Order: sequence, then C-alpha cells, then structure tokens
Amino acid sequence: MGTTTASGTGTDAGSPDEVRVRVWVLRVPVATAAGQSSAIDASVLDEEERRRMAAFARDEDRVRYGFARTALRTILSARTGTAPGALRFARDPCPCCDGPHGRPVLTSAAAEFSLSYGRSLVLIGVAPVPVGVDVEPVPDPGAAERLARMLHPAEAAEALAVPPEERPTAFARLWARKEAYLKGLGTGFGRDIAADDVRGDLPGWCVTDLPAGPGHAAAVAAGSARDRTVVRVHRTLREL
Repeated sequence: MGTTTASGTGTDAGSPDEVRVRVWVLRVPVATAAGQSSAIDASVLDEEERRRMAAFARDEDRVRYGFARTALRTILSARTGTAPGALRFARDPCPCCDGPHGRPVLTSAAAEFSLSYGRSLVLIGVAPVPVGVDVEPVPDPGAAERLARMLHPAEAAEALAVPPEERPTAFARLWARKEAYLKGLGTGFGRDIAADDVRGDLPGWCVTDLPAGPGHAAAVAAGSARDRTVVRVHRTLREL
C-alpha cells in the first residue's frame, strides 16, 4: 500500500482504490489567568465530559482536555450534520476481552474517528475506515531507552541503534505509530506491544507518520485493504 500526505483543504472524494483520511493537528490554547480558554465551548460537552474537565487540578490539563473534546465535537458535527451537543459516544467491545473499552464510536451518527492529545498538541482523525491517531511528547533519554526495550525486537533494535542523543525522537516516532495502530484495532495495550512491528505498514493497515513539530511525534493508522491511503493534514478548525 502507498501513502500520500498533504496539507490544507481538499475534497474527501477519491478513486475506488484509495482511502482518504483527514487529520487535524491542533495547538492547545494557553490557559488564561482564570484558568479558562475562549476556544472551549463547555455548553456542547455532556455531563461526564464536564465532570472530567472540572476534576483536573492543573489549569493546563483542564484546558487541554476541554479543548480536545470541544474540537472533536466540532469536527464530528461538521462531518455528520449532527449538532455538537447532540453527539453521543460509546465504546465498541474490546477485541481482546470483549469488555466495554474498545474503539470509541458515535451512537448518534455514523463516523470513524480517533482522538489523542499530549502536552501542547491535539490530534483528531476521521476516516471512512477504522482509524487510530496518536501524538507523543518526546521523552527524556532514560525513559526512551527503558521503554524502547519493551517494543517488538526489530523496533527496539532500530531505536537503540541510533546515537544516544537521537534515541528519544526515534523512540517517540515508533511509540506513536504503535499506539495509533493499537487504537485503530481497538485493543489498546490489551494487545502485547511487542507483538507487531509497526515500522512499516501491517496486513490490512497503513501506518503513516505525521508532521507534529519540535518536541512531539505523531502517527495515524488506517485499516483498509485498498491500494493507496491519502492523509490530509489540517492545522485549524476552520478547515472542516
């Protein structure tokens, strides 16, 4: 399978042999002195989202979560024609244990999506096929070396083969690809993280690195048997 990554606006229509994925890479707004942000419309969040948002002790964590959930509802509303506040979420059964913690799904409309946030970035992916996205802050060297040894042997070898100063970035790239794939599957870490080599595509899945800027690594995984995956990256919610 081949992959094309592009930026900016574009149509979702494609040829029959390709799948089109849209990913929003959004910068988390800075919290105001009052610990809020004008980018968050809490009125569209449901009771559980508002409870979780209020539970964060740190302003930056509260703003990051509230912005991520508001942005997700904004994007899915534009994709489905359902008002942001009317969207309802649930979880598919986990493929590993059949528990209620598989891929997030909409019960109020049909859409495949995935959400991830870390430090200063929020990622939201939408596709006509199962999709997973992940963004990872680049860790410190000690954590990168320790966690790299938990990966698939080929991944670990690649991450540990680079010079020590490059290992955190190399590890973050592999970890983002790993989490995106596991999110797409719906297993999360219920599946052994050493089971799959995500340095390239996997059977039925296309895994693509995303431009995340300094200090982060990001990836998207799309489940499709089609010949080509086109990933379009957006940087603003004005591009819906």
